[in-house]
Amino acid sequence: MNFTYTIISTIIISLSSFVGALTLAIKKQYLSKILLILVSLSAGTMLGGAFIHLLPEALENLDPEIVFILVLVSFCIFFVIENFLYWRHCHKQECKQHPFGIMNLIGNAIHNFTDGLIISSAFLLDINLGITTAIAIALHEIPQEISDFGVLIHSGFEKKKALILNFLVASTVILGGLSGFFLSSKIHDLTDYMVPFAAGGFIYISASDLIPEIRTERELKKILWNFCVFLLGLLLMYFL
Repeated sequence: MNFTYTIISTIIISLSSFVGALTLAIKKQYLSKILLILVSLSAGTMLGGAFIHLLPEALENLDPEIVFILVLVSFCIFFVIENFLYWRHCHKQECKQHPFGIMNLIGNAIHNFTDGLIISSAFLLDINLGITTAIAIALHEIPQEISDFGVLIHSGFEKKKALILNFLVASTVILGGLSGFFLSSKIHDLTDYMVPFAAGGFIYISASDLIPEIRTERELKKILWNFCVFLLGLLLMYFL
């Protein structure tokens, strides 16, 4: 029964990635106007997720020194990956797809896999706890998925391809759930160490890629609006 609940919950959460399909109905001209707003929302939800959810959770289970070392290691690994992507795809030609879109996919895959581990661990302890945990994760995934879809579009992906990639990355929550169930005797420690690693990735992507994109805006009214949306992303993570 716990296995069934885990699979159903993770499948439902992975399907939340299709909320990005709502933007398929938006005309291209209008969509281009709101992309930086979605990038601002993504930056806020990522930083909020890292500092409000992931790091406090990690500090409850690990020594603070270990937590922050893992965050730094993750930050450095994402830095190396992004520079490799730039070197591999962009050093001799203009990028059709900006590397920060790929970085966003990598960061979310790690985060979603970790969410799957957490959900399976919760169901193994208690069904009611598992349901509560799955609902909480689903609620904070919805604004994240909408903004992530916007980030992929802004980075150069076509809408349909972005939707498919977003779903595939969201599906790693199912893989995390399965891993958590079949490796239940060892999964608690693995989850503890993956949480700060995911936080480091989120901090890197938000600070290094998304916020610099927001700063490209030059019109004061839009700058203030983007900042308000950024704060909205932080608030959503706080209340969810």
